[in-house]
Amino acid sequence: MSGVRRFGPAAGGDFRWDGVELLRYKQDGSAPFKDITRQVLFAQPDQACELRYFEVAPGGYSTLERHQHTHAVLVLRGRGTVRLGTQVHAIAERDLVTVDPLTWHQFHAAPDAPLGFLCLVSKERDKPQLPDAELLPPDAA
Repeated sequence: MSGVRRFGPAAGGDFRWDGVELLRYKQDGSAPFKDITRQVLFAQPDQACELRYFEVAPGGYSTLERHQHTHAVLVLRGRGTVRLGTQVHAIAERDLVTVDPLTWHQFHAAPDAPLGFLCLVSKERDKPQLPDAELLPPDAA
């Protein structure tokens, strides 16, 4: 469907896309994560991908996981870090992060700034693989 969706601040200070439902990142208790939301921006039946926007509150983080599929992640706002395998990289607005298949990855917002990013994934993606306890962040156990 042709159209334009606007991106801007919501009442709570997080950023939202007009006309897009704000979703939970994952089901509570399914895997360790903290203060993150998800918005599905583009998912058409004739396309093999979805475009999602994730907003991580200051100090929050995504689940440490890996998949069979590749990710392309574009940071739109804020800053933080991304863990790719055993390396941690600082990331900020307009950085592009690519995550190869079966690479452990996790996004952390800075303690004093949010982290908002677009993620392009295959619709036919596999379920995430979760790590053993020794790979989890210190405050997730």
